[in-house]
Amino acid sequence: MTEPGALPAYLQISELLIRDIAAGRLAEGQRLPPERQMAADQGVSVVTLRKALAELERRDLLERRQGSGNTIRMGQDARGLYALFRLELLTGGGLPRAKLLDLAKTPKPEDIPDIGSKADFAWRIRRLRSLNAQPVAVEEIWLDGRFATDIRAEELSQSLYLYYRENLRLTVLRAEDRVGIGPMPGWVPADLGLPPGTPAGLVERRAWSQQNDPAEFSRTWFNTSHARYVARIS
Repeated sequence: MTEPGALPAYLQISELLIRDIAAGRLAEGQRLPPERQMAADQGVSVVTLRKALAELERRDLLERRQGSGNTIRMGQDARGLYALFRLELLTGGGLPRAKLLDLAKTPKPEDIPDIGSKADFAWRIRRLRSLNAQPVAVEEIWLDGRFATDIRAEELSQSLYLYYRENLRLTVLRAEDRVGIGPMPGWVPADLGLPPGTPAGLVERRAWSQQNDPAEFSRTWFNTSHARYVARIS
């Protein structure tokens, strides 16, 4: 069954490959397996796989030659939809997925930084995050209410920033992350394998809109036995 808000299959595959390129799991000049083998490994048709590879070629990340196979290139456009999702598997990469745990319209709490003063409420979004189907983190996101008077859970995309851009006319211009350690929240599901109060990696993020105004604040608690925070400078 398709997950709610899931990206099309070809985009999931292209995003996975983009993250593997960024993590160094796929190197310049490396030849990919035959297309039929890759399609079988990903559980998709060859047509879908080729659509994913065409997306990489469009980004100058893949060289495709008839009869010679597909070879990785280190192009300039290695930023995928999950470019700002900084968690990776310990071995690198991993396709991010999200399971919505709770969506609430609520007054802004006093313990978060400024996310805008044009609305007296915020949207609180709690999600379980996975990499390659391995649960690795939970996140609590606070989005300023000025961007939407109504948000429906079934409409949320796996990529919130894509949802923001396409539905709320909000583009995250920049973000600031502060990484530390904090106790798992009381609402953490058993899927993560860490009970409430357990020390975990903690990422606190502030995000700004295309007008350079505060827009969002989030906390992400992650299981350091399965994932790590990675920021690359190029």
